[in-house]
Amino acid sequence: MKPYRSVPIQECGEALVALPREIFAFVQPHPYEALGAPYEGKSPFYVRQSVCDRLLLAQHLLQVQNPGWKIQIFDAFRPLAVQQFMVNYTFAELVKQQGLVAEQLTDTHRQALYEWVYKFWALPDANPTCPPPHSTGGAIDVTLVDAAGQIVDMGSAIDEISPRSYPNHFADSHNFNERKFHQNRTLLNQIMTQAGFKRHEHEWWHFCYGDQLWAWLVNQEDPNSSAVAYYGRVV
Repeated sequence: MKPYRSVPIQECGEALVALPREIFAFVQPHPYEALGAPYEGKSPFYVRQSVCDRLLLAQHLLQVQNPGWKIQIFDAFRPLAVQQFMVNYTFAELVKQQGLVAEQLTDTHRQALYEWVYKFWALPDANPTCPPPHSTGGAIDVTLVDAAGQIVDMGSAIDEISPRSYPNHFADSHNFNERKFHQNRTLLNQIMTQAGFKRHEHEWWHFCYGDQLWAWLVNQEDPNSSAVAYYGRVV
C-alpha cells in the first residue's frame, strides 16, 4: 500500500470549479475521453477552488519569468470509473508493448506488470478513506507551452511508463538536450511549488494540493508537521 493512503482526511466541502479557459492552455481533445473513458458527462477540467486559485498564482509566476508562456492542463478531475478504465488500458498497453497475450501471462509476470502500472497510476479504490488523488479534485497533470503555443519538451510524454518520467531522471546528464529537459521540468516544479503544490515522486507532470499525497509529502518534508488531507473523493 502506498504510504500516503493512510493519511487522515478531514473533508472541507470545497466545491469543484471549472478551470478558466481564457487563462490556461488545454489538451484537446481530452486524451482519456478520446479513448472512451466513462466520464458520463463530467468534465475532466475541474478542480477544487483552492487548487484553481493556486494554479492561477502559478500561471502568474510563469508569466513573470517567461512572458507569453502558459500552463497547459492535461488532466484534472477523474471519476473512479475513469481511474479503473485507465489502469486497465495501461496494463493492456504494457502487455502489447512486450508482445505478450494477457491470457497467457503467468501470475508472476502479471504482478510485475501491475507493479509498473501502479508506480504511475493510483489504485482505483472505492474505499472513501483512501481515494485516488485525481478523484478528489486536488490533483492535476500539467505541462508548459511557450509564447508561440508550442509544447515545451520535458523529455518524456505525460503518462509514459518508464524511468524517463521520474522528475530527476535527466538531472545528472551531460547531454545538452537532456539537460534542457531537466531545466524545463525544474521551471515547472518551481512555479507549482511556489504556489503551494507538491510533485509526485515518479511523475514530472503530476502536482497536488489538499489531497492525501500532498499531506503526506508535507509531513515528509517537515517531521514536526501533522498535515491532514482536506479533500476526499468527489462523488
